[in-house]
Amino acid sequence: MVHRLALRALAASLFALAFSPGVPAVTARAEPIVVYPGMEILQDNRLCTLGYVDPAQKIAYTAGHCRSGTAPVTDKNRRVIGHLAAFRDNTPSGTTVATDQLITDYEAIVLADGITSNNILPGGRPLEFNPKAVIAPGQAICHFGVTTGETCGTVESVNNDWFTMSHGVLSQKGDSGGPVYLAPVEGPGQIVGIFNSVWGDFPAAVSWRSASDEARQDMAAASFPG
Repeated sequence: MVHRLALRALAASLFALAFSPGVPAVTARAEPIVVYPGMEILQDNRLCTLGYVDPAQKIAYTAGHCRSGTAPVTDKNRRVIGHLAAFRDNTPSGTTVATDQLITDYEAIVLADGITSNNILPGGRPLEFNPKAVIAPGQAICHFGVTTGETCGTVESVNNDWFTMSHGVLSQKGDSGGPVYLAPVEGPGQIVGIFNSVWGDFPAAVSWRSASDEARQDMAAASFPG
């Protein structure tokens, strides 16, 4: 039900040399890789969305069911951005789920050396963790996925470390792992969940507070630095 794995990130360095006849060789550097919440990521052929990025710790997060063994995590251009550090995933495989059922679904990714990272969503809004943020039915909420973009609605129900959303929140294949956040009119978004799946008519996310606590426990147990 719970799985753990710790891997060291490998340095990822790309370069190219351009030569012209009669002209000294010129070094052409590849475009820098920037990692941010809401970006498209691939693990083998599994397409998902990056949910949260901690630039200080050089760790990023997505859904646990997005992982694919020990395959590196890449951007949409298949450039390596990091490796799986730890995960939990007990997402039910059936078509129904009880509201009292505990669902865990996170993957922590240690970013490769040389990667530039930030906490800015594609629309320009910073995404932060506010430990005082709480979720309750009827609360305004947004989700960002690489397929559907940003969609907003309200919290439908709060369950056992997961919650459902309605009234405008959408999701399609590829949106898994994306950030779910409170979005005030001004200021940063406050992450409260990682997108998990759709149960019946309701998109669902696991609690970010619980997922981040689980990640710290699992990485500490694996003697993961930081």
